[in-house]
Amino acid sequence: MRVLVTGGAGFIGSHVADLLAAQGHQPVVLDALLPQAHGAGVPEWTAAHEFVRGDVRDAEVLRRLLPGVDAVCHQAAMVGHGVDPYDAPDYAAHNDVGTAVLLAEMHRVGVRRLVLAGSMVVYGEGRYDCAEHGIVRPGPRALADIEAGVFEPRCPRCGRELVPGLVAEDAPLDPRSTYAATKLAQEHLASAWARQTGASVWSLRYHNVYGPRMPFGTPYAGVASIFRSALERGEAPRVMEDGRQRRDFVHVTDVAAANLAALTTPADGVVAVNVCSGEPHTVGDLADELARAMGGPAPQVVGGARPGDVRHVVADPARARDRLGFHAQVRFADGVAAFATDPLRAPVATA
Repeated sequence: MRVLVTGGAGFIGSHVADLLAAQGHQPVVLDALLPQAHGAGVPEWTAAHEFVRGDVRDAEVLRRLLPGVDAVCHQAAMVGHGVDPYDAPDYAAHNDVGTAVLLAEMHRVGVRRLVLAGSMVVYGEGRYDCAEHGIVRPGPRALADIEAGVFEPRCPRCGRELVPGLVAEDAPLDPRSTYAATKLAQEHLASAWARQTGASVWSLRYHNVYGPRMPFGTPYAGVASIFRSALERGEAPRVMEDGRQRRDFVHVTDVAAANLAALTTPADGVVAVNVCSGEPHTVGDLADELARAMGGPAPQVVGGARPGDVRHVVADPARARDRLGFHAQVRFADGVAAFATDPLRAPVATA
């Protein structure tokens, strides 16, 4: 199978390309090498594959690459929480315009299979239960509560503290950052394209991905990279809120395996699945384990929260298991211990 991997020089895309090649497939790697992720150089791991430096928004590039392709694995995106609202045009241009151009060119050539890098950020907060009112959707947390050190969401009807549960793919969607809004828009664009063309789409809603080749030393990086950066400077990782916010940390090699499963499994129209470890942990757990593995100072809990931060997002892995046969293989303790010395991308300029 010949597969176009957009963003294929990046953190997740490069692991997808490597796994495809290892399984006897032909990855074609397309990447714009955005400087906020890659710096100035071409990553060495691209040398093993057919590599084209180009922007997914460039229709002419896509017209050269798509003929003969059996499927597209769309990883290209501007990622991360962002810095401030001035990022919004760049997020929309790279993530949504890029997806729209890709889908149009796939239709032109007749490629009908897409695996989309989705994200758990489309959920906003995860699932919550109230002792009196059952499953409820909390609104954004009050600034006064956060400043007072009260971090748990409250029931919008009675004000009680809520109990977090597992969020499934049919949960209401509530993006709370610019990045989240663009990831949901990607899903909507892909869904409309599939309905218009009869094509198939897997949207893989990644949870908190970590592992080798992760971006390093950039405000767009994930929390695992931020903690490791601090520890390498000899500083304590700074953990926001009280450190007990729950996430699902999934290793990048498991994410690559989920992509391979989606590329080789027929989809009936558009199917979204959580890609997660099924082993939830707190952000404080991550900081503690990484500090221990690196022999660094103990994490510092600093309180507060960034605008748009959510309290708990813990995934239900059932649909990925049932529809894709996907089971994460890397246990949290093993993955974090390895991450302490995993090769990361070199620091990039952020000015």
